[in-house]
Amino acid sequence: METSHESTRPSTAHSRELGAYLRLVRKRSEIPFKELLETLAWSAGKLSKLERGTRHTHPQEIAFLLGACGVDKAMRERIMALAASPDTGSFVRVHDSSPDTLLGLRTDEEQATTVTSYDPVGIPALVQTDDYTRALTDDEETVTARLERQSSLATPSWRRVTVFLREAALGAVVGSTLVMRDQLLHLTLLSGTPNTVIRVIPRHQPLSAALCHPATLLTLQPPARPMVHVETDLATTFHDAPELVTAYQDKFRQLNHLALDPTESRTHP
Repeated sequence: METSHESTRPSTAHSRELGAYLRLVRKRSEIPFKELLETLAWSAGKLSKLERGTRHTHPQEIAFLLGACGVDKAMRERIMALAASPDTGSFVRVHDSSPDTLLGLRTDEEQATTVTSYDPVGIPALVQTDDYTRALTDDEETVTARLERQSSLATPSWRRVTVFLREAALGAVVGSTLVMRDQLLHLTLLSGTPNTVIRVIPRHQPLSAALCHPATLLTLQPPARPMVHVETDLATTFHDAPELVTAYQDKFRQLNHLALDPTESRTHP
């Protein structure tokens, strides 16, 4: 019988990140699923719910699982710190190398039904070509991770990805004119696919609060709450506290009002 602290619950950004780490270490251990359950004396449902972030358990049980999987000290300390930290609806993750490698970010985007992103300066990461990313970062690990992230977002076909970008970003040269030519072609091709929408904000739109800072808004299958992640140079902040998400939803409503519609965005000179 489940105790109250182990019962099923809606997942949060925090619990999904913890669950993603537990799934990662289980798979890396290469211990057969059934054998691990026997070692832990757990049901399949308990472990599956922990990995999906829909069930809470005591940190001691997390430590038991990590021990059974033979997790190294650095990973053990990272996961135990995550398990012990309070779920406040907001948290920051420092980039190890690239924001695209953050496990929580990848997990949330892969589970999202809609992903809506805005960059006030350049082409948003979700629709960059490899050469555009390479020109910005000069880092092959970032290029590879970003392409993998984009690939995972492209499927399944029911996921809707909407990207807002400013017209100035289309005219700025990143890397070379050849890089920009290929980037613009890539955006044009993406705008013709079933699950990607490109929205351009014209130059004549006056600068407003909504245009100053980047953000990505995700909706997930209920009962999971919508969430936001905001990238800076060195870290990404995650929010799923309702009052904060509401503020970002208002930001994207403003962007929706300022931007050209998808057809106009494709044909805008």
